[in-house]
Amino acid sequence: MGSKGAAVELTAGGRPVRLSSPDKVYFPDSGTTVHTKLDVANYFLAVGDGILRALRDRPTTLERYPDGVTGESFYQKRAPKNLPDWIPTATITFPSGRTADEMCPTEVAAVLWAAQFGTLTFHPWPVRRSDPDHPDELRIDLDPQPGTEYGDAVHAAHELRHVLHEFGGLRGWPKTSGGRGLHVFVPIEPRWTFVEVRRAAIACGRELERRMPQAVTTAWWKEERGERIFVDYNQTARDRTIASAYSIRARPGAPVSAPLTWDELGDALPRDFDIVSMPRRYADVGDVHADMDKERYALDALLELADRDEKDRGLGDLPYPPEYPKMPGEPKRVQPSRARHEARPGD
Repeated sequence: MGSKGAAVELTAGGRPVRLSSPDKVYFPDSGTTVHTKLDVANYFLAVGDGILRALRDRPTTLERYPDGVTGESFYQKRAPKNLPDWIPTATITFPSGRTADEMCPTEVAAVLWAAQFGTLTFHPWPVRRSDPDHPDELRIDLDPQPGTEYGDAVHAAHELRHVLHEFGGLRGWPKTSGGRGLHVFVPIEPRWTFVEVRRAAIACGRELERRMPQAVTTAWWKEERGERIFVDYNQTARDRTIASAYSIRARPGAPVSAPLTWDELGDALPRDFDIVSMPRRYADVGDVHADMDKERYALDALLELADRDEKDRGLGDLPYPPEYPKMPGEPKRVQPSRARHEARPGD
């Protein structure tokens, strides 16, 4: 795992990026071969336009593995002091009210620069640096729970596609998470706050849950989810991010988050896409999400559904993650079994 080899220089968009210790092993167990820092950088170069499309102008948290996937890792939210002056930043506000400047890639060379420091996974905010308080993507995370698998997420995603179309004619763009789950992104007009976009995600998840009650859940507490696909609505909360398309995941085999078309969703498997196979696919078909930003959609229909859920069904807000400040209208953040225990008389 030691650092080996003389530094090399890669070029992206005419900009040189220095890569030190290119032979440092990042993935020591990837089937028949190991993968080095240089392999990772060359992968990002091969899918450069695609990952830049996913990151462009977005405040981005870096998931770094300086000593490879078997070493320590951390999330870097604040732009490092050695950030080159050609990589812009944006000031984002955390739920606590504190702020930070995050890097905003505007060229492929920024991705290579981050790879030099062990970045495998990029976590872009659903906003652009010109307007960091209004998301321009609705992101639906379909998360398989114990007892379910990727195929169950695919089944839910197909029904989700219908829900999105029926409520506002929304078009979703699916991708693998790089693990067992699926993500569906909807480009939206940047007119709503994080709270409103989260409310739309909850409404969407609840409608999917009504249509597939045995297969889908929006239950925040794990003890209530059962063997169902969890629609993780809190991935739309401020400062919650999802791995970008083409990001590498720190798992054996160096899998990547793969953009898919709806037609291939039923046949594609997460294990089909890694840092060796994805460049070949990219060379053949390019970025299948290249047109994602050409049309943006409105959330009015989903927000109207949220209003009806609250008025007619008594379905209000759902819990935020534990590190968030208490939000207006949010129910108690108490595990249901604990709440029942505390409510028993005489205990």
